Amino acid sequence: MSAIGTAPAAPAARTDLRRRRLVRGGLIGIVLLYVGALLLLPLVTIAWTALRPGWHVVTETFAEPDVRHAFLLTGIIAVVTVVVTSVMGVVVSWVLVRQRFVGRALMNAVVDLPFALSPVTVGLAAIVLFGLNGWFADFFTARGIQIVFALPSMILVTIFISIPFVIREVQPVLEELGTAEEDAARTLGASVWKSFFRVTLPNIRWALLYGMALSAARAIGEIGAVLIVSGAIQGQTETATVYIFRAVEERQTAQGYVVALTLAALSVLLLVAIEWFKRRITREDQV
Repeated sequence: MSAIGTAPAAPAARTDLRRRRLVRGGLIGIVLLYVGALLLLPLVTIAWTALRPGWHVVTETFAEPDVRHAFLLTGIIAVVTVVVTSVMGVVVSWVLVRQRFVGRALMNAVVDLPFALSPVTVGLAAIVLFGLNGWFADFFTARGIQIVFALPSMILVTIFISIPFVIREVQPVLEELGTAEEDAARTLGASVWKSFFRVTLPNIRWALLYGMALSAARAIGEIGAVLIVSGAIQGQTETATVYIFRAVEERQTAQGYVVALTLAALSVLLLVAIEWFKRRITREDQV
């Protein structure tokens, strides 16, 4: 009786299994098509367009002084941005998690402001503050310091845009860790700084590196705010992205695509590093 009663359930179970497999395969196919069409296809197109004339285009492009200067400027901005956002990101994260003060919730919300603001708006704000007749223009002009249409303003807007990345990676880790280990270290006689470097920093190191990689990727690819505050002066205030913008406008497509391909390769390397950091964080959480 029991065998006869359960026999009809087997075909239904197989049908349900096939249906779930079809749904799963369809979802995977849609995701692969979406990622391939919107992410991989543009990269392949850039690579094919850049290398179609031959590999000599690559050497000729990097032989240009403007290109080398653009990459140097991009590197300087990225390094300074990563250093500043990393140090201040850890400080801000620690204050938001460990301290209780009036306006803490507002400060926590303001941290996400760069996500909401357009980079163009950030550039215009910098012009209002430091440009001709700007709020702080007289102060810096009197001391012979040029902010707008120079490296300082390019670094400032890039730092502003990259502010949230380290904070939003480190903050949840600090919240999860709690204060038990830090309190124990201080009970044993460690100072605040010693407990931070010996206890807190090792615990947040992978989240910090993950945020640093995100900040670097954002700094390398920024163009909107930098384009406005730099003035796009050829050979002086052109970053790699601004150079691409000018190259396309002047129909120097080969050079522009080579620089774009290089930036894409750097972004892919950063993505690989980010994924590696993710795996390390996950592995340490499981341990």
